[in-house]
Amino acid sequence: MARKTTLSVISNGKKKPNDGLKNPRSSGKYDIELGKRIRLRRVEIDISQSGLADKLGVTFQQVQKYEKGVNRVGASRLQQIATALDVPVTFFFDDDGLGKRASDGKREVESLLFVDSAFSLRLLRAYASMKNQTVQRQFVSLVKSIAANE
Repeated sequence: MARKTTLSVISNGKKKPNDGLKNPRSSGKYDIELGKRIRLRRVEIDISQSGLADKLGVTFQQVQKYEKGVNRVGASRLQQIATALDVPVTFFFDDDGLGKRASDGKREVESLLFVDSAFSLRLLRAYASMKNQTVQRQFVSLVKSIAANE
């Protein structure tokens, strides 16, 4: 009887209930984290989505989907991305699943993850372009005082 019910649900065009279970092949939080790291490295070495897409032989829309975690990245594609971005594949993963970064520059990777917006990157570039240390200190004080008032 259950088979007949399943067939009628499918023939009616309605989605079959899955008891709240998520499709195991759909993307999840790890895919989003991987996408953030792909974007982080791409922006860090100043490559556009189109530039990375050309190196991978895909469209820039596909790169966007990888970066947003909408589409999952397969093992061979991840190897291509790592090669194109000049990092080891381990750059994209936690080494033990507990949030520790695999590379020796783990603090650098973690601190750069917050630079995931264009505004943060612009702020850091403006700071880095300042030659005078006094001006840099004043800049930091200004930003801190603005943040404290929010």
